[in-house]
Amino acid sequence: MIESGTGLTDPPSGLVERVLERTIFASRWLLAPFYLGMVAALALLLFEFFRRIVHLALDLQHLVHDDIVIGVLELIDLSLMSNLVLMVMFAGYENFVSRLDIGERGERLDWMGSIGFGDLKLKLMTSIVAISAIRLLEGFMDVEHMTDHELAWTVGIHVTFVFTGLLLALMERLMHK
Repeated sequence: MIESGTGLTDPPSGLVERVLERTIFASRWLLAPFYLGMVAALALLLFEFFRRIVHLALDLQHLVHDDIVIGVLELIDLSLMSNLVLMVMFAGYENFVSRLDIGERGERLDWMGSIGFGDLKLKLMTSIVAISAIRLLEGFMDVEHMTDHELAWTVGIHVTFVFTGLLLALMERLMHK
């Protein structure tokens, strides 16, 4: 007797359904090249970080305090952007493709495997607000070279990000109740 569920006794519609479902589930691997692209983006950010730090170091004797602070803020901005890419890459891969098998447990980051989609959205929004705040601070440090129009747009965009982050956090909190 042939066991049920092996596919040998299932009607053709059941077989088609199983093949369709397995194909749809396997399609998650189409996301893998996106995550590899994020590795390339991370490498580009690293290159830009070193380009800017070398530029800052070489021009140090000609820079005033505010220029140095703006240069350091740009480096922090690149660091935050890199953290954002890494977070999306790890959490997205683990949530939508496959669990990362990295060997030793000690190497695994504490948050890996525990960030759900809602948590990821909140962390992304928090990073975006932080990046926006740094851009806003850069603008205020260089306010004499900005028009009122540019400054208003910078503040407006930052306030929009903050408001959006607060609404997103509120929605997540309401969903968990």
